[in-house]
Amino acid sequence: MISKEDADTLKQLSAEEGLKFISTKFSEGIVFSTSLGQEDQVITDIIFKNQLPIKVFTLDTGRLFYEHYELLSQNNSRYKIKTEVYFPESSDVEKYVNEKGINAFYHSIENRKECCFIRKVKPLNRALENATVWITGLRSEQSENRENMPIIEWDDERKLFKYNPLIHWDYQEVLEYLKENKVQELSLHKKGFISVGCQPCTRAIEPGENPRAGRWWWESSHKECGLHTH
Repeated sequence: MISKEDADTLKQLSAEEGLKFISTKFSEGIVFSTSLGQEDQVITDIIFKNQLPIKVFTLDTGRLFYEHYELLSQNNSRYKIKTEVYFPESSDVEKYVNEKGINAFYHSIENRKECCFIRKVKPLNRALENATVWITGLRSEQSENRENMPIIEWDDERKLFKYNPLIHWDYQEVLEYLKENKVQELSLHKKGFISVGCQPCTRAIEPGENPRAGRWWWESSHKECGLHTH
């Protein structure tokens, strides 16, 4: 369990110190979900360099950019530890595509959320089975939904702790870590893609735009897929 004192301690620790603290607090069941974005590459580097007992996994939705697979391969080669990959159920994808169309997510928010649920949320739920702590790369400045997220919280729906070690980092801190530690990142970032999701649902952003503006760019919504609902 995480006490109030533990939560207060985590607020004072660096991301690396915090991940080590969590690793000693829990003997098993600590998992990290990476989308291979810049924040997640920071956490991946910390976990693998320190050989922390944390399972690292990613979700392959079937609609990712080629660059995602390229970076995943580079990570596996660099750290000599494979990131586990979870896929959507083929029957769910087949039913959705055959009934609604291959790009039905463009037609309504409901269709888009259903696609995200099939391709992201359900595989995530499988990956989190028996987990005690779920580590994420969320940062508070990424969107309004994340502004007030604590560094660690109890996820009552999934019955686990959700730890956000970079929640108070700004974007410049992320870039500095990547540069100083020579961490590989998606080549798409240099083309204006900051927050990168599935290929048909992501565009490059303009200078000054919110990092999440390129996600589901054709709709007005809270720019979330259902993985992080609060």
